[in-house]
Amino acid sequence: MDKATLDRFINVYQTLNKDNLHLLDEIYHQDIQFSDPLHAVDGLAALHSYFKNLYANVISCEFNITDVEHTTNKAFIYWTMFYRHPKLNKGKKIAVEGHSRLVFSNEKIIQHRDYFDAGALLYRHIPLLGSAVRFIDKRASA
Repeated sequence: MDKATLDRFINVYQTLNKDNLHLLDEIYHQDIQFSDPLHAVDGLAALHSYFKNLYANVISCEFNITDVEHTTNKAFIYWTMFYRHPKLNKGKKIAVEGHSRLVFSNEKIIQHRDYFDAGALLYRHIPLLGSAVRFIDKRASA
């Protein structure tokens, strides 16, 4: 993996939206294995469906890349995702920090695993459930 391959990934994620999902083909291997705390997806066609559904349900979604570490065929990308969803946090922007572990094969990503706090992404912002999660957070930190 060269720096250009990693830069291409970063550029795609910083511009990705519902109208340019074809850009996923530039960075992901046909046999991509993608997972995060809420989903697991196998194959490029399934990844396209995942992102299509994701972007259909949000008002906006942006990534700010804060750090990058890489080796010969692996990279670790640290980011903050900012998104707005009409049913969460009254449609206001939500920030979630996380990182991605990428494994490359032939200059494309064959494994992508995201790590983030699912509570910060989703659960704390669901009206009734959010109150319960915040209560549990307070109790756990006391």
